[in-house]
Amino acid sequence: MHFRFIILIFCLCQLNFYSLAQNADIDLLKKINNEYGKVGGPLMKGATNSDTPISLGIPSILMISGVLKKDSTAFNSGIELFLSQTINGIVTVSLKNSIQRERPFITYPAEIKKYTNAGSPSFPSGHTSMAFSTATSLSLCYPKWYVIVPAFIWAGSVGYSRMYLGVHYPSDILAGALLGTGSALLSHFIYKKLATTRFIKKTNRVRI
Repeated sequence: MHFRFIILIFCLCQLNFYSLAQNADIDLLKKINNEYGKVGGPLMKGATNSDTPISLGIPSILMISGVLKKDSTAFNSGIELFLSQTINGIVTVSLKNSIQRERPFITYPAEIKKYTNAGSPSFPSGHTSMAFSTATSLSLCYPKWYVIVPAFIWAGSVGYSRMYLGVHYPSDILAGALLGTGSALLSHFIYKKLATTRFIKKTNRVRI
């Protein structure tokens, strides 16, 4: 009897915690989304729209540059970035389709206004995970402050833009940032393992 009572109390506490977390999630989103303005709007749309070109363009440039200049370090760095995006994309899409969380502008149409296109399920944020995957991989390949700082400022602006434009909850952004970072770390680990084999020639990272 006491055991059942404890289980009941635990379940009620869990429901209360979830309710508080959900309330905090939507309250923060409202504050950010309501800041939309003539200047901020275009800037945030620019940040959102920069995600795919930068995330796919940088590894492409590294690989092409590596081939043209016969620079195996640049080429392998491009491979590492692409590997990170591949891992990130698979996990992100799997989670979106499994969790099927509705976008905030659908759940709260009277309170959240959508300022950009958004089609797939909300959790986690694919734009954010892609941006943080790129930023983390770049930082691991080129551990210089003038690479790391701009990379993460850009990734953070992409994540913030998704809330500003009303298409993601803060929790979606947090999950996306963690997922993107984790994908890059896993990619880096795999690269280091392969670098000790004949599959990838082990090289020192280029100093820029």
